[in-house]
Amino acid sequence: MLTSLQNPLIKQLRKLQQSKQRRLQQQFLLEGTHLIEEASRHDYPLDVLCYTPAWGDRHPQLLTQLQAQRSEVVSEDVLNALATTVNPDGVIATAPQKVPSPPNLLPSGVGFALERLQDPGNLGTLIRTAVAAEIDGLWLSEDSVDRTSPKVLRASAGTWFQMPMLPCESLLATVQDYQQQGVQIVATCLDSPLSYWDVNWKQPSLMLLGNEGAGLSPQLRELADVQVTIPISPNAESLNVAIAAALLAFEVRRQRLG
Repeated sequence: MLTSLQNPLIKQLRKLQQSKQRRLQQQFLLEGTHLIEEASRHDYPLDVLCYTPAWGDRHPQLLTQLQAQRSEVVSEDVLNALATTVNPDGVIATAPQKVPSPPNLLPSGVGFALERLQDPGNLGTLIRTAVAAEIDGLWLSEDSVDRTSPKVLRASAGTWFQMPMLPCESLLATVQDYQQQGVQIVATCLDSPLSYWDVNWKQPSLMLLGNEGAGLSPQLRELADVQVTIPISPNAESLNVAIAAALLAFEVRRQRLG
């Protein structure tokens, strides 16, 4: 059993709480039974599995199913030090970062392009919504929140493993590329006379959503084929970006099911 916080493996794993270290090591943390179950269910590989004796006693069947490259029993103190949550449930794993192949949006796919999204809770909620609405993929600008943040993973409620997410060095170039392929580019903005209800969502589409405070950059907004608004009360200034994404995603789904 590993009991020392000075153990080289434990010191290395604790660094993964930082975004910079996740990029350098190309690893990220999975905290809690539910996320690790979902990773296993979707055949996502695990590198290191750390668990307390009590967790192993509670989950003997799951423990035999997990195919981590390395497994270590650790003390409660070590597990607590590895976790980013206040009350971890006794298990943490590391997993390799993998970038999926870009989804093909032709002939009828739909995706979200996210510019400078900053809140991990928003991204996690958006992932969960996108999976529920059968969105084909998410594209994130390089300066958006880290998709492997523990808070993103928790907010996604395990759906993280089902949604292709592609970080983009240049989101503008990526959007232009899809536009040239014939994908409809739809920007959300507050002052458009066109409602999102009035768009033909049965054609391949890429929906642009911007920063929580500043919205979309002028460059992306002007690139769009269509600019739409979500009609809200004049007493409200704007919608949370994850809520806006949900409304758009389920309007797409409504039209396509109808």
